[in-house]
Amino acid sequence: KPRSLKTRMGELNLSVPQARDGSFSTQLFARYQRSEKALCLALMETVIQGVTTRRVENITQVLCDTDFSAGTVSNLCKTMDEELEKFRNRDLSGVSYPYLVVDARYEKVRQNGVVVTQAVLIVAGVNEQGYREILLVDSLDLESGPTWTLVFRRLKERGLNGVVCVVSDDHKGIKAATEKEFTGALWQRCRVHFIRNLMGLVSRKERANIVKALHYIWETEDLKTARERIHKVVALYQNKHSKVADIIEEGAEETLTILALPEEHRKRLATNNLLERLSQSVKQRTRLVRIFPNRDSLLRLITAVLQEIHEDWITGHRYLDMSKNKEVDAYGESLDSLLQEAQLEEVLVPEFVNA
Repeated sequence: KPRSLKTRMGELNLSVPQARDGSFSTQLFARYQRSEKALCLALMETVIQGVTTRRVENITQVLCDTDFSAGTVSNLCKTMDEELEKFRNRDLSGVSYPYLVVDARYEKVRQNGVVVTQAVLIVAGVNEQGYREILLVDSLDLESGPTWTLVFRRLKERGLNGVVCVVSDDHKGIKAATEKEFTGALWQRCRVHFIRNLMGLVSRKERANIVKALHYIWETEDLKTARERIHKVVALYQNKHSKVADIIEEGAEETLTILALPEEHRKRLATNNLLERLSQSVKQRTRLVRIFPNRDSLLRLITAVLQEIHEDWITGHRYLDMSKNKEVDAYGESLDSLLQEAQLEEVLVPEFVNA
């Protein structure tokens, strides 16, 4: 049976199987029209409030037609918000989440006639079976330590437990909130963001050497050896790039936290790339709206997109083999002893080599 599906890319003509008794149904339209519906509602609200642009008007006409009223949009928003609210506030008890990956992105929203920047905080987790989940999405005025503390506290109130490690970029508020709300949990600084922090401090032709130096540190699976290599790299750059040397000396060890985790988990938890890719999917929708008519509209669209991704994750492949997770506690004890030993030991710094 032919059926059309309108998306931001245009209208698709699909052939849908039809059973003789009429009992066949597909989840395609229910799942993947959720985010498209949220996108349409954001565009329609913009038109109704009279703050749209010609570009948005054209997109709205193609995706949503032109026959809609403020009352229609309000009713559609209410129905959709109830569904998305259930997803955002679902119970998390009954299963543990050893790994959290957190990030924030920023969008433009109109508030009282003024365009402001709104922070969208996202928390993804890997559960005890090794599957990824979207655990939290919220829109707040700013990203700060107290904000992340509130976010983590809300997760705990919903039943989140068993956190072993939190992965994020270098945000002191996230680190402090992790220590405060998840006692004993580790914090891993994203290695990709660490590289980016250094790239702006050196010339383009020197960037490859910086990356090589960092990989020289990261290629070892032994914390003691990694610390020795940090000293070598710092000595190499101390004179010609003192700021680079300072950042590596102060922050490189924060990128080594994954050495306390099972070896099979380290590569995927060395960065917050899990959310970086997800953020691109969100951006594909939000860039069509550009400036959201209100905070609810922003949260509605992003939640709808993330719920679709969440459903793909929990029905897709296993992200990590969690049978290896039993190694974490024993390795954590050896990590503490190595840290104490390394702090007492005087490390000689030979000339840095790439081999």
